Amino acid sequence: MGVSGKLEVEVDIKSSGDVFHELFKYNPNHMSNIVPDQIHACDLHEGEFGKPGSIIQWHYTLDGKTGLAKEVIEDIDEEKRIIKFRVIEGEFLTEYKNMWVTVHVIPKGDIDAVLWEVEFERFDDFGPYPTNLMDFFITLTRDVEAHHLNA
Repeated sequence: MGVSGKLEVEVDIKSSGDVFHELFKYNPNHMSNIVPDQIHACDLHEGEFGKPGSIIQWHYTLDGKTGLAKEVIEDIDEEKRIIKFRVIEGEFLTEYKNMWVTVHVIPKGDIDAVLWEVEFERFDDFGPYPTNLMDFFITLTRDVEAHHLNA
């Protein structure tokens, strides 16, 4: 018997939400230039960036450890600016039976927000929840925002 759950964090940004959405949709491979301490590479393994069914692999550092996560783009809702990824390989799947990551850009008047959702299913009832991943996404969002505001 395992535990299933969902964690969410919403980060307000001053930079354009459209730019943020387009970055994750069409140019995630540029992340290594924008946040090189966190994302070292994003490789396309199958399909096209920005297309559901495509497979990409992230090389990252989380909690001082390098890792990789291979993900399939499950869904893109252009109107709502939502991209949903399913983790299919990598270190996360040693602790979690399944994991999905959704990035959603939400207009909020004069500013936008980035909502990160991590849905997960653990193999058992014990062990940590992916709160460190949420901290990673907050820092990533702030660093991408700073990059775009300074560009």
